[in-house]
Amino acid sequence: MTDSQRAWLDRYADRWVIPVDHGDQASQIAPQPPLDLAAIFGRSGDLVVEVGSGHGETLVAAALARPDCDFLGFEVFEAAIGATLGKIADHGLTNVRLVMGDAVPGLAYLLPPGSIDELWVFFPDPWPKKRHHKRRLVTAGFVELAGERLKPGGRLRLATDWDDYADAMTTVMAQAPGLRLASTDRFATRPITRFERRGLASGRTIHDFQYDKVGS
Repeated sequence: MTDSQRAWLDRYADRWVIPVDHGDQASQIAPQPPLDLAAIFGRSGDLVVEVGSGHGETLVAAALARPDCDFLGFEVFEAAIGATLGKIADHGLTNVRLVMGDAVPGLAYLLPPGSIDELWVFFPDPWPKKRHHKRRLVTAGFVELAGERLKPGGRLRLATDWDDYADAMTTVMAQAPGLRLASTDRFATRPITRFERRGLASGRTIHDFQYDKVGS
């Protein structure tokens, strides 16, 4: 963590990082009542959730472009949280909040079913070695949870620069009840982050997927 990231964390965490029960591990989220989003944001706007918000490039750009929406980012690394807080402060944003912790229990415990308008998973850790594929985020269990948390008509957006992960995503999503492939075009408002630049510089193809929740 840089000195600036530490300073931003110390100065702004109480304002924009939602306090949650982490149980025995700082990166985890323990069972607890769902968040009162209307109280946290001071309104009831559409909710966009980013899993693994990193240094906040995508989250902050989207919050600037869509001030009518509320944005919630899950991130496990303190340094990344600090960097995002600096960006939020620089732009004077009021529609972004962060949760420090694993997004899977975060979605399960903190957000009630049918509460999310858009869920974003951009460039999750590819775990490229075959023996580590079981650690990948986009699994049948995660997709089931995502579908439950999305509102009818809500959207799940995925992006990866690893071909085999893209194939695995499409295989998992093909079996996901209530989620229909709507687009494979690049999400136009997603800025090119350092992860995407790294993938492009390595000659990898960027894969984008949008799945819409159908039915009730």
